[in-house]
Amino acid sequence: MYRWLILILAGFILWKLFTGDKKRKKAKETEEKDNLVATGEMVKDPMCGAFVSKDGDIRVREGDKVHYFCSYECRDKYVKMIQGDTTKAVSEADAPQKDA
Repeated sequence: MYRWLILILAGFILWKLFTGDKKRKKAKETEEKDNLVATGEMVKDPMCGAFVSKDGDIRVREGDKVHYFCSYECRDKYVKMIQGDTTKAVSEADAPQKDA
């Protein structure tokens, strides 16, 4: 009887140690990410809002500003959005003016 109690107690203690360790690791990763964002080493993807490293290879330069992306899909969506805005602006400039 006592053996089972000791075995169950030991199992419970081990379970608490492992689950507590996971929580501490998650909290530490979140804190490190927040520090990287605060120092400017990570920036927000303009399409999906994910935080990505400035060292990433997926980026688009728009004038003087450089945008960083988490994936090629987000980058392609952003490029299409920019091209759509440019096309719209050009077509509005070329349209004949109506006299009032």
